[in-house]
Amino acid sequence: MSTAGPPQGAKAPLGGSDAHEVSKRGGKNLAPRARVARRPVHGVLLLDKPLGWSSNDALQKVKWLLRAEKAGHTGTLDPLATGVLPLCFGAATKFSQLQLDADKTYEAVARLGVKTSTGDAEGEVIEERPVNVSEEDLRNVLPRFTGMIRQIPPMHSALKKDGRALYDYARAGIEVEREARAITIHELRVTLAPVDSSQQAIRMIVRCSKGTYIRTLGEDIGEALGCGASLSALRRVESGGFQVSQCVTLEALEAMTEEQRLKCLMPVESLLRDHTVVTLDGENAGRFLSGVRRRGDWPDNRQVAVYGPSTGSGQAPRALLGTAHVKAGELIPGRLLSPVEIEQIKKVNHEP
Repeated sequence: MSTAGPPQGAKAPLGGSDAHEVSKRGGKNLAPRARVARRPVHGVLLLDKPLGWSSNDALQKVKWLLRAEKAGHTGTLDPLATGVLPLCFGAATKFSQLQLDADKTYEAVARLGVKTSTGDAEGEVIEERPVNVSEEDLRNVLPRFTGMIRQIPPMHSALKKDGRALYDYARAGIEVEREARAITIHELRVTLAPVDSSQQAIRMIVRCSKGTYIRTLGEDIGEALGCGASLSALRRVESGGFQVSQCVTLEALEAMTEEQRLKCLMPVESLLRDHTVVTLDGENAGRFLSGVRRRGDWPDNRQVAVYGPSTGSGQAPRALLGTAHVKAGELIPGRLLSPVEIEQIKKVNHEP
């Protein structure tokens, strides 16, 4: 299990058309999905990804439930992982990279003394060793895995080598050389968590930078303890400030009406919570949306969320125009919403 990249057995993305869609999980075919009339949907849905589903399968299912035209997720979770999976719809997909780059927090359990071909429970057991680990042993090895460290990506990952995903090589029984990458472990808590009298395990809580493979971290800690390890459970409990307590389950979504599902969406600007807000008047807003820089007395800033003015009686919310950065008094456009997207969002916001 990892924070990125499909594991062994990853499936091809489902089609995004309105045609019948069939997904396979656990070797079973789901019933074909009926053709639906797609519509513009804008916002962010926080899904508690279920066990056994690929991130793309979960995305396509929610996209179908919302009848959304455009959607994307913000960082893959392996099928054996659960937890926070922010799904972006419509205009929100323009800012999904912010979540891909964000720090994330995981809870994981790793079996000690058992190494597998994939580093997690999906792989075959390739080695077993005796375990003699104490809490003091854990305290002694943790400093090696805290702060900025280097990590070799696993073979069962989506990273590319000569245009081909590493997991394709792994399935063919080919081991290729991978370069270690710098990652940051901001916080790491590890405790002994025996499964039963015959099997020892460790429980990890990890707050880390993007690009961190939790199953590789578990394997490396196991090696440092002298017995090896493989992940048996992984749950993402936080992603870029979004908490698992804010998430909705797929089961709950399926039981809702369409109106209730739409109410689960967070606004597009929820992805821009760490941005400084700049509001432009009508004339400057129009020029900004055309990609023209605006001048003002703003201090330099790398992350700015730009809004247009409130309209009508003043009760209507400001319209998000896009992102920008400020340099030498110039507001420089970044990712912009289209006028059509802005009007669609306004229409939804004005509906009773």
